[in-house]
Amino acid sequence: MLFRSYIILFTLLIISLIILPFNKSSKIENLRAYAFGGFAVINSAVLQIENLFRNETKIRQLGKLNAELMLKINEYRKYGLENIKLKNLLGFKDSSHFPLVAASVVSKLLSKNKGNFIINVGRSDGVNSSMPVITDKGLIGFVVNTAKNFSLVRLLKNSSLRIAVEDFRSKISGILEWDGDKLIINNIPTTNDIKIGDRIVTSSFSTIAPPSIPVGIIVKKENTVPGLLSSVVVEPFADIDGARDLFVVKIVENKQIDSLKLNLLRNQ
Repeated sequence: MLFRSYIILFTLLIISLIILPFNKSSKIENLRAYAFGGFAVINSAVLQIENLFRNETKIRQLGKLNAELMLKINEYRKYGLENIKLKNLLGFKDSSHFPLVAASVVSKLLSKNKGNFIINVGRSDGVNSSMPVITDKGLIGFVVNTAKNFSLVRLLKNSSLRIAVEDFRSKISGILEWDGDKLIINNIPTTNDIKIGDRIVTSSFSTIAPPSIPVGIIVKKENTVPGLLSSVVVEPFADIDGARDLFVVKIVENKQIDSLKLNLLRNQ
């Protein structure tokens, strides 16, 4: 009997729900309006909560995408700068009157007084000790030792290296050296015609470099012995510390002269 009562109640409820939409009485209409209104409010709240979490997810996704794009842009910018630099190097190599061997720095051995590079070319590439090493801007140092595939370069910023240079305009000569802080030419007579802004190049009297390789520009002049001697500070054309892509100048000379140059480099 109880089971039959449940069946009858369930049947009547279904019939009532089916008939309810057809009932046009005011009470039923009010009940229907309240029901739909309540459903709309509840549904709106649920959607807002869902959209809140959905927006946070989108924000995280967009933030991640922005970070990835930023890294990509920086990478492309880096490639662009490297491309410009390599084009300049290729243009310099094509216009050079000297035989050049392209090289890259594989290790930088830098201290205040002793600057050295290890580069990825050596005897198998025709590189020998005492050969100058340059960038497309100017001189940075000299090869002082070679292995089969690598070479040690002594930089201008090395107190053990001294080279003969000259003022490109006035042809006044001097010895360029590194004092641990700057490149300097000492003991220049004050009567000599050397001015701030003059270009400094390797001298024709140099025993370790071919003449007229750009070195730097005079940025400061000081009197060391008033009325007698002065010194000048030279800013190198090449970015020595930041150098990465280089050229070794293959100067083929008499082996006896080359040996004397190497001994001079090692004993300075």
